[in-house]
This record gives sequence, C-alpha cells and structure tokens, in this order.
Amino acid sequence: MITSVLVANRGEIACRVFRTCAELGIRTVAVYSDADENALHARVADVAVRLPGASPAETYLRGDLIVKAALAAGADAVHPGYGFLSENAGFARAVADAGLTWIGPPPEAIEAMASKTRAKELMGIEPLKAVTDKDLPVLVKAAAGGGGRGMRVVRELDELDAQLAAAGAEALSAFGDGEVFVEPYIEGGRHVEVQVMADAHGTVWALGTRDCSLQRRHQKVIEEAPAPGLTPELEASLREMAVRAARATDYRGAGTVEFLVADGTAHFLEMNTRLQVEHPVTEAVFGVDLVALQLRVAEGEPLGGEAPVTRGHSVEARLYAEDPAAGWAPQTGTLHRLSVPEAVRLDTGFTDGDPIGVHYDAMLAKVVAHAPTRAEALRKLAGALERAVVHGPVTNRELLVRSLRHPEFTAGGADTGFYDRHLAALTAPDPDPYAPLAAALADAHGRSRFGGWRNVASQPQVKHYRTEPDGTEHEVRYRHTRDGLAADGVGVVRATPALVVLEVDGVVRKFDVAVHGERVYVNGTALTALPRLPEPVARQEPGSLLAPMPGTVVRLAEGLAEGVTVAAGQPLVWLEAMKMEHRITAPASGTLTALHAAPGRQVEVGALLAVVQEDQS
Repeated sequence: MITSVLVANRGEIACRVFRTCAELGIRTVAVYSDADENALHARVADVAVRLPGASPAETYLRGDLIVKAALAAGADAVHPGYGFLSENAGFARAVADAGLTWIGPPPEAIEAMASKTRAKELMGIEPLKAVTDKDLPVLVKAAAGGGGRGMRVVRELDELDAQLAAAGAEALSAFGDGEVFVEPYIEGGRHVEVQVMADAHGTVWALGTRDCSLQRRHQKVIEEAPAPGLTPELEASLREMAVRAARATDYRGAGTVEFLVADGTAHFLEMNTRLQVEHPVTEAVFGVDLVALQLRVAEGEPLGGEAPVTRGHSVEARLYAEDPAAGWAPQTGTLHRLSVPEAVRLDTGFTDGDPIGVHYDAMLAKVVAHAPTRAEALRKLAGALERAVVHGPVTNRELLVRSLRHPEFTAGGADTGFYDRHLAALTAPDPDPYAPLAAALADAHGRSRFGGWRNVASQPQVKHYRTEPDGTEHEVRYRHTRDGLAADGVGVVRATPALVVLEVDGVVRKFDVAVHGERVYVNGTALTALPRLPEPVARQEPGSLLAPMPGTVVRLAEGLAEGVTVAAGQPLVWLEAMKMEHRITAPASGTLTALHAAPGRQVEVGALLAVVQEDQS
C-alpha cells in the first residue's frame, strides 16, 4: 500500500494530487526549483526537496534528481502529473528500478502511445513523409508531450523548414525531446477526446467524452463534458476506439485518447498517457476522483464493476496570465488577489501575493462549474468568472466570460477555429465608464477627512487614469463639498477607500476598490493612476525591436549580425517566456544597425533587442 507520494511536477497539478493524497492519509513530497522556492505546492506538501536551478531542463526535466529526491524524502511512489516527464518511458523505468511505485501506465504503453508517431502507426495511420503543395495546410507537431507546445500550422511550403526547426526547439525545451512530425491539418474540426481508466485485471473504462475545441496556439482554453452534439453512433465509435487503443497497449491508469471530429468523422490524433489538465470536468459528471483511481490502480487494486454513469454537464475555463488582444502575450508580476465564488471549483497553484514568473506555464488557475444541463453550467461558470476577484497581471478573464456567452459556443459544436474568427470581437475594449470615477472618489475619501473641501469648494478636482490593458486614458472630475464628495451626472451615495456606491439614472451601483501600488482595481476593471504631469518617456531609435515580454532569447535568425539586410516581417529573434516561443520580426525592410540580443540572454519587457534602419529607396 502506498504511504508517501512524491509529485514530479509543480504548481496546480502538484497541489491537486496532494489534495487527494491528504484525503487518503498519504504523506506528500514536493520538488521545487529555485524559482519555485516559495511556491504553493512546495508550501502545502508535508516535505519538499530543492532541485537546484530555475529552468525546466535543470530541474523538472531531471529524472535522476527527482528519483534521488524521492528516495531521500522516504517516498514510496511517484506521480508525474502532466507535462515535463509525465510521458517519458525512461523516467518511468528509473522510478521502478529505484524500487518506487510508478503511478502511471507501464513504460511499454508510454513508448507505444506517448510518441505520437508510434501511436499513429499502432492505429494504422502513417505520418506525412514528403510534403508537397497538395498536402497543405499541414501541422508540425511534437512527437512527445502536449499542451500545444511544439505545434505549428504551415500554409506555405517555403515556411516548412523554419517551422520544423521552431517546433523542435520548443519541444526540446518543454519535454526534453525535440522529435517532430508532420500530419494533415484539418480545418474546421472539433477537438473531442475520451477519458479512459484501466486496471491490471482487464477492466477498461471509457469515461465519456470531452470537447476541447476552444484553443489558442493549439492549447486548450475551455473544455466541457460531455461533448455536445455528437450522434449516439459517433459517440459509441469514439469510446470503442479509445478502449481499443488502451487494450492494444495493455494500458493501466488514466489516459486520454484524442480525436479531431469533422463532417461526422473521427480522426485519431494521439493518446496522452497521463492525467489531463481538463480532468475535473470528467470528475464532475461521473462523480469520481481520477487521482484516487490512479492510486488505486497503482496499488494493484481492481476498478471494480461497470463504469459510473454521467450526471449533468461540466465546463472548465483556464485562467491565464496573458493578454489575448496582444497576441496572447504572457504577463508577469504579482498576483495580489485571486478568489472565485464558492459555487464553482478552483484548482490553482497560487495564493495571494505569489509572483508570476517567466519560467513556467502562464496558467493561473482552472475554474470548473457543474450543473444539471449544459446551459446552466455555462451560465454558472460565466457568472462566477465575472464575479471573480483577479488582481495582478493582465489575464484572459474577460475573454473567457465573453466566450462562454458567445452564441456560436452556446449553440454547441464550435470548432478549433473559434478564436481565429472571433478574437477581435471577444477582446474589444469595453471598460466600465464609471470605474475611473469610483477609483478617484475612493482615493479622495481620505483626503476629504483633512478638510479638502475648504480649498475652493466649487473648483473641481481632476485625476487621470489609464484602463489596462487597452491603454485608454480617462479624465475624472469631482468636487469636495460640505456634504461630502460630488460628481456631475451621478449621485455619490457612499465613498470609502474600499467601496464606492453611485446612483446612476436611478440605479444604485456598488464598486469594490482595491489599490496595489499604482494599479487600482474597480470591480473587474484594472486602472493605472497617472501622474499630474507626464513623466519623460525615453525615446527609442526608429526601427527599434523591443522585447514585448520578459523572457529568454533562445535563438537568432541564421546569419543575423549588424550590417545584414533583412526583409519586412522576417523573424529575427525568438524569445521563450512561460514555456512558449515568441517571434520578433523585422518591422520593415532595411539594414540591421544594432544587435543586442544573444542566445541565453534574459531580457525584461521593453529591453532593446535590435534596431532595423528602414530602406528609404
């Protein structure tokens, strides 16, 4: 029987596994990098072991160090979580060779399915060997791992080599395996998957379907169970193929078989030989704890009986520290406050005050709703996210709320091109017009206690704010009077530093206000208080390429050096931030007159990377 589990992972999934272990009376062991020294997963575990370094290659991808940590901490089992080494057969063998219990499928099953190229061969599907114009568009895909990393859509044949290199580099950084392959890219398909759970006694459960079609950069954003709108025949076929895949590899534990559904036909994509990020929606509709079942199977116990039956509908949204309107650019900073209504489930690896760094994934949390019907689940989740308190870096919260209420999504059957079609509308600025006034009145409340109204009571006070992240500036005017604070066109019912109540056209509205440095949060609106006199702005030379985010320079374009000629739109510098690569391209055709970027260099947002002098001829 398992008594102590080390989770070879970090963040939200480590905390998730620890929660089940604690409920079962199992001692927990965390590993943490230097960047994660004070991370939540390291704090909540019974024991924590340091992995020296900050990058994944130095820490969470070092299977040898993780096995040593398990032995040193007295663990008798290892749970891999997802990502990192979770689908690494060599790591699974090393765990078993050390006399530890591996909470996952046999290494042979991982080898058969975790490599997507071998999985397709097992399912009778051949990857593309030689790509021609007739094959376009195609998808370049990492053979190992998942989460959208190491994936590129190629629509022009002359882009293929560059995208193969980029995908391979990203996969190597994320999973320690740079193998990539090419497959046809199916436009307008839905990403549908089947959760399987198998034991060592011949039982394989197919725990329904999930739809994960709302994606950005091939990484899931919103998931739900069961997948809506499937015919009974198609759903039965999906389950049958998933069970067949599991039995073909003598599978044990939790796994997910993924398909692309288009025109009523299911195309096999891959099998993920691990727990998925979106597993909570399956737990909700089947009333099971998948981590507890993983532990049970690892102990050699049977699943027992038939698979449970579904109840209701569940939807999950991934809350990311990123700006969808700025190309999904990841964001860093301090997470001052994160809370959601108790009616929904929150899985997170952060608490108030935690830093959001550049080394790992941008996901802050998963928010999950369950209800008797799909419509009720969507409404419940959208309402909870709208009421959530998220003070810190820019997030995709507003995008999630609008997505959950979008008519195409609520109708069911949205495909993977959803954000390609609707991103502009879903990210259009729509700030609360009264949020800046509420911020100013909350700030003025303290000043009025010291007699501010005596200083020419009829003269309005002026404050300026900028809405984040869209940058819209607002001028706010209010007055100190003998009766308190006042503003034109609205009634000031109450004004305190934390709460402002306004009457607008006969409707009383409440505004919760929180201040963190120069940033002011008013309900769901983030504002920056601007100084009375604009601060001088450092002038940049025309053609300057600035880092759009903090990160690491991973490579430069081949032959890039001062004095070379570049073309408009040509990729010049690749940055890695939060486990994703970002291309910095030439703003115009011309000559590279300065180059400050170098592989391995850490840069802050706004750092000067290079300068391109535009060709005026």
